[in-house]
Amino acid sequence: MPKKGKGAKMSLSNEEQLLLFQQKLLAEEEMAKRKERLLSQFLKDKLAKEEHNSALNLNKINMQWRTVLREIKTRELHKDIEALSQTFERVMDCKDNVIKSLAKDLSEAEEQYAHALRSHLHNVDQLLALQRRRLGLLEESYSMELEALTTEFETERRTITEQHEEEIHYLQDVFMAMEQSYMDSEYESKLEFQSLWDDLKNKNIEEKHFLRLRLENTVEDLWKRFQDALKSYTDATEDRKIAFETLKVKDETSSKEIETQMKKIQKLQEAISISKGKILLHSRESEDQNQYIRNDKELVLTQLRRLKAQRTRARGISQENLVKLTRESNFTLKALRKIVDKGEKILKLAEICRKFETEEEKVLPFYASVLTPEEQEFEAQDRGEELTEELAKVMADYSGMENFWKRYNKVKLEQLSLQHRRAQLLEINRKLREMLKQYLDGISVSDEVLSQLNPLLIVNHRSNLPPPLPAAMARPGDRPPTTYNVVEAAHVASRTL
Repeated sequence: MPKKGKGAKMSLSNEEQLLLFQQKLLAEEEMAKRKERLLSQFLKDKLAKEEHNSALNLNKINMQWRTVLREIKTRELHKDIEALSQTFERVMDCKDNVIKSLAKDLSEAEEQYAHALRSHLHNVDQLLALQRRRLGLLEESYSMELEALTTEFETERRTITEQHEEEIHYLQDVFMAMEQSYMDSEYESKLEFQSLWDDLKNKNIEEKHFLRLRLENTVEDLWKRFQDALKSYTDATEDRKIAFETLKVKDETSSKEIETQMKKIQKLQEAISISKGKILLHSRESEDQNQYIRNDKELVLTQLRRLKAQRTRARGISQENLVKLTRESNFTLKALRKIVDKGEKILKLAEICRKFETEEEKVLPFYASVLTPEEQEFEAQDRGEELTEELAKVMADYSGMENFWKRYNKVKLEQLSLQHRRAQLLEINRKLREMLKQYLDGISVSDEVLSQLNPLLIVNHRSNLPPPLPAAMARPGDRPPTTYNVVEAAHVASRTL
């Protein structure tokens, strides 16, 4: 029993020691947390104070910087105004020179126009004189030819009239001779006719007298018979006579109508025969014309086919040429549009760049040659020699672009220098940003800052930065680390205020 009580007492003392040790640890942790809270509160107050001081200092610096910038800007504006006035005066001088040259060109053009007008009028007068002389010569030749023709006509007319008169006299003589012979023959024929007529007349008278005696006796007998027959006939044929008279009248009228109709028929037959002959003639002519027209039609059709083939070929060629022309025109329009856009862009860039030109560039836009006198003499000798290669000839054609290439090279060099300066400034800005970030990380307290390396955070006299490398481990080619002096803004503000 007594052994068991002694072991419990010893075990309780160990538990108490453990509890005391835990209480000490908790007290130390609370002290550390209290210190951390105090440190964070101190840092926050310090950060707020620093931000206030930095804002105040920034406002003061901005006010002073604005005054300085205003003064610099006024000086720059004065310089720009002086440069603009000089450029304006230079441009006005150039414009005046251009106006003078244009006025001189105008006067020279007027003198040339007057000289050309005088020469033109002189040439016109010479042409008029030449034309008048030509007309005079033509009139003389016309009068001479007219006189020759009139003389020839008169001689020919005289010979024709003489020959005509001779023929008229000859014909009159022949007519008179024929008329005389005809009168003689007529007289002889009349005498013969008269003698024959007298013989026949006497013979007829005797026969007539004999026959008359015989006929008188027979006529008396026949007359009596006739009277008897006539009386009986008239008595028997009185009605028929009347009908015969009417039919006779009708026959005469119908015969007349038949004669007229026959004449008409004859005329129509003649007209028909004439028209048939004309129709035959016209049919022959029309057949000949139709054959000629058919031949012409065949020739025209062959020519038409050939022309159609030529037209189709020409149309195809013209279509191909049109397509080719449209393509080339589109290509040229696109190329010209690109060139115009490029030119407009160049002009806009030139206007923009002209604003950034210095006074020296505005007064002297082209710098002097950077070549030595010996190099210039050598270049002049090379230019004096004849160029054999095509590339050298093309370069000689672009010798007028020398001033442009001077300005372009100058701008290119300035661009390269500015790019180099920009790279340097970007590097300096990057380093300053890193320094500012390190400073801000050093004065600010957050989980991210506490997790990273912070040279200002020291706990138990220890920093979380890695120890520096010894000098023996440093490489021989490495540069020594740069040191930066950092001054707090509160210290600066207290000194300045």
